[in-house]
Amino acid sequence: MSRNRYIKKLSHCYYECKYHIVWTPKYRGKILCQDHVKTEVKRIIKLVCRWKDYEILELNIQDDHIHMIVIIPPTSSISYSTSIIKGKSSAWIKKSNKKYKGLAERGSLWARGYFVSTIGIDEIIIRRYVKFQSEHNQTPQPSLWSRITKD
Repeated sequence: MSRNRYIKKLSHCYYECKYHIVWTPKYRGKILCQDHVKTEVKRIIKLVCRWKDYEILELNIQDDHIHMIVIIPPTSSISYSTSIIKGKSSAWIKKSNKKYKGLAERGSLWARGYFVSTIGIDEIIIRRYVKFQSEHNQTPQPSLWSRITKD
């Protein structure tokens, strides 16, 4: 396997800033289990990244979390970039899916935190992990989602 270099250029710098970002819905709810929701969230994430000039290398949406490998220019901080991506996708879900209305009134659909790591020499391993996330996720995770949505 050959290692592709993604050296990018701004007016006064060259960079290779790759990040592996993972975030979850509040209470680890399985709100992304429907195909149309996954498709639309993926579309929104791609639109936001194109708008902000971020390049997605891998994107995998599971029922209860999202993995993304992305190149972000040094002009944007990772916290700003993640908040924009999470905020815009949350806004779409709250507007478009009345099923989640009860949760939408409590603020963002995403948990406050996220995981981020820079990608260096082990890029191929991390990209393979993200690409085949569904095979890595065979163990069921506990969820508070059912407790919140019960009436």
